Parts: sequence; structure tokens; C-alpha cells
Amino acid sequence: MPVITLPDGNKKKFNSPVTIKEIAASIGEGLSKAALAGKVDGQLLDICIPIDSDSNVSIITAKDSEGVEIIRHSFAHLVGHAVKQLFPDAKMAIGPIIENGFYYDISYKKTFTPDDLQRIETRMKELIKKDYDVKVHRVTVEEARNTFKKRNEQYKLQIVNQLDEKEEVKLYIHEEYIDMCRGPHVPNTKHLRAFKLTKLAGAYWRGDSNNEMLQRIYGTAWGNNKDLKDHLNKLEDAEKRDHRKIAKKMDLFHSQEEAPGMIFWHPKGWKIYQLLESYIREVLIKNGYQEIKTPIAVDRTLWEKSGHWDKFKDDMFTTTSENREYAIKPMNCPCHVQIFNQGLKSYKDLPIRLAEFGSCHRNEPSGSLHGLMRVRNFVQDDAHIFCKESQIQEEVSDFIDLVFEVYKSFGFNSIQIKLSTRPEKRVGNDEIWNKSEKALSDALEAKGLDWDLLPGEGAFYGPKIEFSLRDCLDRVWQCGTIQVDFSMPKRLDATYIDEDSQRKTPVMLHRAILGSFERFIGILIENYEGKFPCWIAPVQVIVMSITDRNSEACQEISNQLLKDNFRVELDIRNEKIGYKIREHTMQRTPYLIIIGDKEQESKELSVRTRNGRDLGKMTYQKFRNLLGQEIKSKGIVEINQATNQ
Repeated sequence: MPVITLPDGNKKKFNSPVTIKEIAASIGEGLSKAALAGKVDGQLLDICIPIDSDSNVSIITAKDSEGVEIIRHSFAHLVGHAVKQLFPDAKMAIGPIIENGFYYDISYKKTFTPDDLQRIETRMKELIKKDYDVKVHRVTVEEARNTFKKRNEQYKLQIVNQLDEKEEVKLYIHEEYIDMCRGPHVPNTKHLRAFKLTKLAGAYWRGDSNNEMLQRIYGTAWGNNKDLKDHLNKLEDAEKRDHRKIAKKMDLFHSQEEAPGMIFWHPKGWKIYQLLESYIREVLIKNGYQEIKTPIAVDRTLWEKSGHWDKFKDDMFTTTSENREYAIKPMNCPCHVQIFNQGLKSYKDLPIRLAEFGSCHRNEPSGSLHGLMRVRNFVQDDAHIFCKESQIQEEVSDFIDLVFEVYKSFGFNSIQIKLSTRPEKRVGNDEIWNKSEKALSDALEAKGLDWDLLPGEGAFYGPKIEFSLRDCLDRVWQCGTIQVDFSMPKRLDATYIDEDSQRKTPVMLHRAILGSFERFIGILIENYEGKFPCWIAPVQVIVMSITDRNSEACQEISNQLLKDNFRVELDIRNEKIGYKIREHTMQRTPYLIIIGDKEQESKELSVRTRNGRDLGKMTYQKFRNLLGQEIKSKGIVEINQATNQ
């Protein structure tokens, strides 16, 4: 006779084991129809699973975040149902949920096309209209094994064969289609309405490039059509903001097959890169960092000693010379320890903050490469702080302030913070990990910040705090990080002399603000849609003539702007002014100065913005002051605001 306690504290007593559906029905018909699953003592369960003991129960619907995740997972199974009907020889691998949707990895002899994707989506809609029940059978591992043997589903068999024989397996039945999952899933396809298949991609089985390449079908799914429509509108906006398309229009960079995952920076793109580097360098100097430079190729023995070889050797590019094997560095930390190790260090020298714009290479799978967002060669705004254990909290606290300052200068004010703790495969003992994790959590608590815990997601050598920024499309990008490392300095023989004249191993803090220049610039391009704030725009002002008679006056204005350290281009071509304005607006140049006979006579400038706003006429002195003010404020005060004051 279970007693069920509801979220509002009310209790319901039942005379026999009761399902979540029956509990929902006892509350109301509307809730019974909307119920997708239940949370029983904190655990999500299918609606048909009986409860035979006293429990705390909440009913999950499409209005709950857990409900939306259940809907997305159920849609992944629906992909499997549709694919097996249309392509019976296809073999199903895995179909998990992801942010905003789901995917399914599938093995099939022919490559799926966009037309196939549309056929699959159409068949899914046909299946949904049948409003069929999704049934769950709880079986033994052996029964699950026999089920997938009969169906010749080799990937499902691989998963089953890795399970403990005593484990219970849930089989979900979609009419003639059977899939396997921990669940829960929707009880009926009537709950599956708002979805869209979005794209096709390739993915290695289990993420291992030595395995077969599978075909991945991506989709998005929501609890209602309004949320789906809003998301699709964001995707459409994101497509317009694709940094690769904008970069082509603005002539910023390109990549090509001869150097996959490597960036060819064009003059304007490289100017953005230089401005970004100059800004970060200025910030680092103000905060007590010393800039260094380390070799790009280092003997593999250093990577073996640091522990990176065992962990990352498959992702390293290597080369040989004179019977020695070298790794092109995938990260900078072991080299920074080598600089710390030169000369005797005292506790009075600590903390020592070493920063490097370090060029790194990682052998990322070709299928994962994506413009600036995923590359094989990238530059980190990397730094390592060598300090005493007692200095960790203060250094982490200062770094948090630094991260917020830099992100704010680019207009990012919504920052998510996550603390990632010890992974299963790691170096160092539990005592060291306990110290490291406590140091980071104490620093966050002392700052009074909201943060989430990510158990098991830390680096192999230490826990870390991750900083993720939210862009104008509400997308979250993980960029900054700070990691506590008690292990690597010890492995690489780093020491200092403490107050008692004893040798002691320093703590090493790995930290980055941007993460990588390439990816951060890609984020900026998409966030701004190429309309960079004036302080980081590759060209700040374009000076244009209306007729040939105005060329000399344009040249004079251009020279003045250059003398005053503004980035300016001159356009005195024999083209119509309307054509010039459209062209430079497409180039996202912040300010357009137009010089015609009237401006030349009055010695004033006609100023327009890239957004098409006519700011009217002003003297050179006024324009220079306003532009300088905007650049100095990092765009907080814009010219079109200042002129209205």
C-alpha cells in the first residue's frame, strides 16, 4: 500500500502498486493526458512503471525541461523507426539527445542525401499521426542480446555485450521497431509534434577514427510548435551569421585542402587578430604577467614525462630528426615548466605568471573541422601561474575578475561558470584532488557567484573552472578556463625554496581567457554579424569622393585620420556615390565619410554609419573626438548616441 507524496506536500495512499499514469489520473484528467513520465525519489521513470513503496513523486510534462529531453530522446527512436521502414538494411548505432535536439548514428551502404532526409522526416510525421503507444519491456541482458541477434543489429549487440549480465535492459517498442535505452520515453507518439530534421554528417563509431564512419542524422525537437519556430528562426539567423560566409564577404581569411584545419589570414582578418592580441597583451601586462615564447617542436621524452604522451599521442603531429622523435606541441604547459625551472626560485618570487600566445597543433578528425571554430593549428592566449598553495584562492579570484573584464569589453555580460571535478582516468592521488577541488570551490564561493558542478569532467591532471559566454543568439560558448595542477610540476621537477629553506613543489594554475584566438574571432564574427565594434574593426573609416574634383580633399582627410592613428581607407574611384556606399556598407565599415563640393567648400564632413544612419555634417575635430571617445570606451559610447546628447 504505497503512500505517494506530491511536490506540494499532499499525500495519496493506494491499495496496490501504482503507475505514474494512475497517479496523474488521480490528480486530474488534464494532467493524465499531458503526463510523459515521473520523477520518483529523484529518478526519472516511464509512465507505466509500477511503484510499490512509499515515494516522493512529481509528474513530468512537456512544460518541464526533463519532459523536453524525454521528447527529444523519443524523437531519436522515431528516426530509427522511420529509417528502418525506408531503408531496411540500415543498422542503428546510437541516438542520444544533445543541446536543443538529438541525433542518430546509422550504418548504411549508400550515403544519405538531403532528399533522403526529407523522406525520413515525412515518414516520421506519418508515424506520429498514428498516435501509437510506445511500449517498454524490461528484459535480461541475454534476452536483449537474442533480440538484436535476430534483427542483425551488430552495433546494438556491441553495446549489450558490454553490459553486466545481471543488469536490467529496457527495450522500447515502436510498433515493429525495437530500440534499447535507459529511458524514459513518451508513452504515445501523440506527444511528438514539434520537430525538424536539420542536417546530415559523418561520425566514427564510438568516436574512434579506427572504426567505421557512420552517417549521423541531426534533428531539433521541442515541447510545442512556438518553441520550435523560435528555434528555427534562430537557426536561420545563425546561418546568416556563419563566420565563414561573412569572412568571405569581408575578405578576412580562408582555408584550403592543402592545409586542412589551418587558417590563411588575409590582411583585414589579420588586423583583427593583431588588435585582439594587442588588447590581451595589454591586459596581461597590467595584471602582472610576463610574456614568453617556447619551441613548437619538443622531443617526445618531455611529453612522456609530463603525462601527455599517454593521453594525447594519437592527437599529436610528430616528426623525426637524427633518430629522435619530436611532437609538435598540442599545448604549452610542459614548456612553461622548463622556463620556470631555469634558475633557483624562492617563495618570495611567487606567484610567477608566465604568458604565451602559443601556437599549438592537434590532429583533429577531418570531419570535425569547421572554419575557425574547430581547427588543427590554433593560438592560445595561454598562461601558467606558479604559486604556493596558500596563494591559489587569491590567484583564482583575480583571474575571475580578469575574465569578466575582458568579456565585458566585447559586450558579453552573461557568463556561465562550471566547476569540473576529477575524471575516472587521472594522475595524482585523492588527497591532491581534494585540495585542488576545494581551492577552486572556495574561490567561487568567496566571490558569491552562481556556478554548476560537473562531476568527472576535469582535466586528467586537475579540476577546472570553465567560463562560457552567451552570444546574441543565446548560444553558449565555452572559452575561458583555470585549472589547478599539483601533479605536473612534480612530474617535471619544478621546485622553489620555501620559508624553511626546503625545496618544495609549486602549484601550477593553467589558465586561458579566450581559449584560442581563432575560435574567439569566429565567435565575434557571428555575434557581431561582422559589424565589429569600432575599436577592433579592421577598417574604422572609409573616405569617399562624390566626383573627381573632391579627390584631393578626400586624400587630405584620409591623411589626417591616419596621422591620428585611425584605420582608414580611401575610395576615390570614378563610381557613383550610391554604389560606393552600398559596397562599403556590405564590408561593415563602421563609418563612411562623404566629401562632395559642398563639404569641400564648408570644410565639413558628411558622416554615415554602416547601419545607414545619416549623422549629418560635422567638423573634422568633432568627428575625431567622437570616434576617439567610442574607441576608448570599447563602443560603450557610440557616435550616433553622442551626437544626440
